[in-house]
Amino acid sequence: MTSVAGPGRRSARERLLETADRLFYREGIHAVGIDRILEEAGVAKGSLYYNFGGKDELVREYLLRQHDRWVAAIDARTAEETDPHDRILAVFEALDRIFAEPGFAGCAFHHAGVPQPGSTEELAEKKFRAWLHELFAVPVGQGGYRNPERLVNQLVQLYDGANIAASATDPDPAAAEAARATAEVLLAAAKPA
Repeated sequence: MTSVAGPGRRSARERLLETADRLFYREGIHAVGIDRILEEAGVAKGSLYYNFGGKDELVREYLLRQHDRWVAAIDARTAEETDPHDRILAVFEALDRIFAEPGFAGCAFHHAGVPQPGSTEELAEKKFRAWLHELFAVPVGQGGYRNPERLVNQLVQLYDGANIAASATDPDPAAAEAARATAEVLLAAAKPA
C-alpha cells in the first residue's frame, strides 16, 4: 500500500520517483545518494523503504519509467508509418524530437554506466537493448533486406551514436538527422534484389 496524499499534494512515492527521475537523469544513478533524494523529495527514510524497499528498487522503477518514456516517444512516431523503410527512418526522426526536448541529457541507460552482473541496472539495460534490437529487426524483416542481422546491428549502432553525439559535452544538434541520412544509405545498400 502506498502512502495517501491529500488534495493537491503528491504522495511520497510520486515525490520520490519525480526526484529520482530528475537527479538520476542529470547526475547519474551512482553519483546521487539516497539521503539527497530523501531531502529533495521532502520525505522520511521510512517512506523510501515503505514504497520501494530501498535504493535498488527505486533505481529499477526509475529505469523502467525511462524505458517507457523512450518507447512511447518512438512508438508515437513509428506508428504513423506502415512501410518498413519509412518506419526505420521514423526512429531517427523520433530521436530528433527527443533530442530537441528541453533538458535532454542523453539516454538514461548510457548514464547508468557499466552495470554489475545481475544488478537492477543490468536487467533494465538488457530489457531496453532487447527492445531496441526488436525496434529495427521487425521492419528490417518485413522489408526483406539482405543481411538483416548485420543491418539491424548497424542501425542500433547509428541509434547509439546519435544519442552519444546529442548528449556530449559539445552536443551535435543534427545528430539524429545525420544518423537518419546514414540509415538511408544503409537501407539502399541492403535493399532486396
